[in-house]
Amino acid sequence: MPYRVTFVCTGNICRSPMAEWVLRHHVEEEGLDVEVDSSGTGGWHVGDGADQRTVAALERAGYRSAHIARQFDAAWFDGYDMIIAMDASHEKALRSMAPNWQARGSIRLLRQFDPGAGDDLDVPDPYYGGRDDFDLVLEQVEAAMPGLLKEIRSALEDR
Repeated sequence: MPYRVTFVCTGNICRSPMAEWVLRHHVEEEGLDVEVDSSGTGGWHVGDGADQRTVAALERAGYRSAHIARQFDAAWFDGYDMIIAMDASHEKALRSMAPNWQARGSIRLLRQFDPGAGDDLDVPDPYYGGRDDFDLVLEQVEAAMPGLLKEIRSALEDR
């Protein structure tokens, strides 16, 4: 059974699909048995593709991308080993949906995996910004990947 990870942001068109495709790239490269996807706390963009600026940032960095936005459903908690919020508002929304302490324990903030993040654990929403804002999000996502991959490898070894 694969290890399952999902990323959650607001509308599932900017931050979470970016993190999804960066992690997908790394787990595929390493041949890890991990399934990765993403969703949003809100349903405004359900059925839409990723924001074109997200796709462009990913492509500039050499990542693939294909995405259809969806909204996180509380019934999904049992299906994931790790649920990764992109900022504190997403973490709070997920915790309020969690059916029990075990589900709440699966929720993490992405930047918790970046030792250089300090106290600023929110990945900023680039939606109302420009190219530089999307590139910053990609930098923050990439900075968290080594720590996240270490945690995933450890969990897979413990299985």
